[in-house]
Amino acid sequence: MKGILSTVNKLLLFLFLLVQADLLKAQSQKPNIVLIFIDDMGWKDAGFTGSDFYQTPNIDALAKQGMVFTNAYAAAGNCAPSRACLISGQYTPRHGIYAVGSTNRGPQNKMRLKPVPNTEELNPAIYTVAEALRDGGYKTGMFGKWHLGTKAYVIPKSQGFDVDGSFSPPSEAEFSSTKDPKGIYRITDGAAKFMEENKDRPFFLCVSHHATHMAIQANDDMYAKFRGKSGQYQRNVRYAAMNAQMDDGVGILLKKIKDLGIESNTLVIFTTDNGGLPQSPQNPLRGFKGMYYEGGIRVPFIARWPGVIKPATVNNTPVINVDLFPTFLEAGGIEKPQDKILDGESLVKLFKGNNALRRQTIFWHFPGYLDNANPGSRDQDFRTRPVTTIRKGDWKLLLYHEEWVLDGGKDKASTNNAIELYNLKDDIGEKRNLATINTAKRDELLNELFKKVKETGAIIPQQQNPLYGSKASPSQKKKREVEE
Repeated sequence: MKGILSTVNKLLLFLFLLVQADLLKAQSQKPNIVLIFIDDMGWKDAGFTGSDFYQTPNIDALAKQGMVFTNAYAAAGNCAPSRACLISGQYTPRHGIYAVGSTNRGPQNKMRLKPVPNTEELNPAIYTVAEALRDGGYKTGMFGKWHLGTKAYVIPKSQGFDVDGSFSPPSEAEFSSTKDPKGIYRITDGAAKFMEENKDRPFFLCVSHHATHMAIQANDDMYAKFRGKSGQYQRNVRYAAMNAQMDDGVGILLKKIKDLGIESNTLVIFTTDNGGLPQSPQNPLRGFKGMYYEGGIRVPFIARWPGVIKPATVNNTPVINVDLFPTFLEAGGIEKPQDKILDGESLVKLFKGNNALRRQTIFWHFPGYLDNANPGSRDQDFRTRPVTTIRKGDWKLLLYHEEWVLDGGKDKASTNNAIELYNLKDDIGEKRNLATINTAKRDELLNELFKKVKETGAIIPQQQNPLYGSKASPSQKKKREVEE
């Protein structure tokens, strides 16, 4: 009997050591990195962020398996600039992509300043996160929405991706298939195939969905789930169906990671490119995509990394998508290029339970105009006017350049309405402007803002617009269903 027990104990010990060896091997390897990047999904558009209407069971499960960042931001209020920030690791002034199309969108006779011109494609000289990871030994793949240029020298294959599965048709209304109107399963299938082909080597996979951007589309059977249902603020059945179908795609992708046996050595990041659509209220946040109030830039953010990130944890540290470049480098054991400027900071220390970052502020700069004012806009003509924004701790300051440049600057700060100051801890809805009440905090953040302006080379528009106040109102963009 003792001999049998001894044999069993030895077998159990062998199995235990074998499992431990596999775990140590996995930890010593470079982790796979999967970035799930959703288009126009707002901070309140998921169950785990508090929606009582949308159904996102797969994303919610991911949140329980990893770390949820409650103060996460996109580095710009709309698509192309945010994507440029993520892939370059740099704030908007460094790459010059501020908007989709031009920065003078809207009635030009209501623009007091001439905006800083926009750059519409990523400079090929910029060293991207995909190039850095590829140079560090990763196989790189990108599937879905690119939106940083269509010329040969700026497409994903020219910017560090070994495999380019991107597609961006002229109009998303052209996704006519009733089975896959947003291309969700096309993107997911391509990403799954890439992982299967590269499961035995470290890979970086960017899964960049067209959903949940307009046009609002989903399979017919998805709509039935939400008919007759209503939430406190969110009630759009069509958007809910599209959101649910996107969640289904996320679930298929996560299951593939598990089925391939690579879950324990894969860092998964889930986030979005900017705030939500007007069709999907973001209460209690103010505003929507294209604005620099919280509803336009605060985004869902989940990180899952088994063995590194403790499941079901919450982190309240302010983070921003330029942090992903240095995060991926540190996770992959790759040295930061000494000759490259990165504005973000690695989040790996936060993943490991340390709640402090070195930096004190995060920063946004938009020197132009975006049309199609929405609820929460500062005025009825534009979603936003030229503005620079900074957050430090619980405090956030927005500096509007029309009033600052033309109406007396700091000397007239008590009356010119150039500055908005909010304490986000007490006023996440940005309803109470404290700029004339807490002048010490206002001046502190204003000094920090101008330090960032100088550091990044941000150009503040200074020239008056000669068309301002004229009767004619030429617009650079006709209003269309598919807003950018």
